[in-house]
Amino acid sequence: MNRAFWIVAIVLTACAWGASALAYPNLPESIPTHWNVHGEVDGRGGRWTVFLMPAVTTGLLIFFAFLPALSPKSFEVDSFRPTYLYVMAVTVGLLVYVQAIILMAIFQEVGGVTWLDTGRALTAGLLAFFGLIGGAMGKVRKNFYIRIRVPWTLASDRVWDDTHRLAAWVMVVGAVVGLAAVALGAPIPVAFGVLLATVLVPVVYSFLHYKALERRGAL
Repeated sequence: MNRAFWIVAIVLTACAWGASALAYPNLPESIPTHWNVHGEVDGRGGRWTVFLMPAVTTGLLIFFAFLPALSPKSFEVDSFRPTYLYVMAVTVGLLVYVQAIILMAIFQEVGGVTWLDTGRALTAGLLAFFGLIGGAMGKVRKNFYIRIRVPWTLASDRVWDDTHRLAAWVMVVGAVVGLAAVALGAPIPVAFGVLLATVLVPVVYSFLHYKALERRGAL
């Protein structure tokens, strides 16, 4: 299974490089590189920037390969390596998806035909990413890289486990609600509000849960 995640991530990265290389000769000198929450282009760059996302994805693969060796004792990723590699593959999938949207948006601009709502497509991808990551949060053991990054989860194994189990449900439900909002035509900021809630709910819970255990002397 671990090898399968690596194969998926490497193949996706190769596809991003290949698609970008094929597109490059037909790109204009200036291409969109960034969009605001309304899907409007608010950043541009030279056509060479089409390779930035594949480069970032390649760097991410290298980062994930060496990260386990950097983990301090008692915080190793070996205790949940399949989940760790799953997160890697999903993250790579998100970056490759974003690159695909960028390429489609560029050719949409070149052709003068609007058939893709870039803002909604990118938001939907981000929501799907949070949902897929959320599904694995309950399996994440204590570490410094993939976590709800607050003091209370690091201070207590019980708070860590309970918070990440809650985060799994909150992130999946939030992703479904957010995707429904995007599909039904709600303003994009509404979907981002849902994403913000998926982050804040586990953080607030971890604090309240820790304090409750502290008062009972159960830490």
